[in-house]
Amino acid sequence: MTDNAKISLGRRQLLLGGVCLVILAGCSGLLPAPDVEQIYVLKPPAMPAQPGPKVNWALAVTTPDANQVLDSHRIAIMRTADTMDYYANAQWPDRLPELVADALVEGFEDSGRIEQVSRSHNSLHATYILSTDIRDFQARYDTPDGAPTIVVTISVKLITRKTREVVASLVARQTAPAGANSVDAAVQAFDSALGAAVAQIVTWALAIPIAPAAS
Repeated sequence: MTDNAKISLGRRQLLLGGVCLVILAGCSGLLPAPDVEQIYVLKPPAMPAQPGPKVNWALAVTTPDANQVLDSHRIAIMRTADTMDYYANAQWPDRLPELVADALVEGFEDSGRIEQVSRSHNSLHATYILSTDIRDFQARYDTPDGAPTIVVTISVKLITRKTREVVASLVARQTAPAGANSVDAAVQAFDSALGAAVAQIVTWALAIPIAPAAS
């Protein structure tokens, strides 16, 4: 093979290689993108300031109990009366009970009527313990393609720290319709329903006088 033939063959190989790279680059846009887990922040509206004097007791908020489906980072949905599932590629930034406990502490703080409220593991001198159980926290679909309704149900007990007596109990249940059949719209409705539940619990608890056994 002459030198000119070798140079011609080399150029032909370079051109073919360049064509292959262009084809691969053009086809890469047709390949499915990898699924990416989207983290949605749960942020209920701030609790409005409550009228009235400050209470003279301290509160410890425990981490809520929840069933295995709800005690998760994932966002639960219900498509039938007995079938639970999760939104694909969507999650909360922490386990749901931790987020609800933080929302309750912030709600009491925002009320302006209690000086001492904290998570139970940070509280040494609490008068009351707020024990909670998350019964519902899911997007409920009545029709497959319709917008869901968010259902939040939290069972609450106010317990004296010293005697472990239940002073009062409440089941706070709130719903909020999502504006569209999308995760973004559902999360906004979760914010509204949780905010209403927190406001109901805070208002109820602050109306309870201190128990003699806890003083």
